[in-house]
Amino acid sequence: MSAPDQSRAEIPGRDGRGVRGFTLIEVLVALTIFALCAIVLGGAYMNILVSYATVSRGEQINEDVAYARSLVLTEADRTKLEQGGEFDTAGGRHVRWSVDIASTTTADLFTVTFTCEIPDPDQSESQKRVQTFTLLRPTWSIDPAERTKLRQDAKTRIYELQGKVAK
Repeated sequence: MSAPDQSRAEIPGRDGRGVRGFTLIEVLVALTIFALCAIVLGGAYMNILVSYATVSRGEQINEDVAYARSLVLTEADRTKLEQGGEFDTAGGRHVRWSVDIASTTTADLFTVTFTCEIPDPDQSESQKRVQTFTLLRPTWSIDPAERTKLRQDAKTRIYELQGKVAK
């Protein structure tokens, strides 16, 4: 064997045997698969980011409603509450709230319909939350005669349930 033949045999792939390279079609198919995977993963990541932003915005709105509701629950003056109120949040939103207070058949017990409007910068309309709850507030009774009558009616109902004569 001559020297030039030896050098040719040592280089793999020259004679069709040994290591082979990728064809252009194989490279393009691999790049296409990679690009599709990147697009799918990028879309999923964007959906996650949008979900986090939505949840965060919802939590901020819930905190603002809870704060407004705490203002209602701690206020002893009924006339102040019926005027409603507003405040600015730490996030720069201007929150307005109002209440509708209705007497019940029980003395000092009131049904409160609480409405809170919070502007949402991502939407054209503001978020409106309405909650109804019952509160025991002796300071909210406006008419002492009505209060006395409701107490007497409750006393009469209790005596009737017990089978006693009302006094």
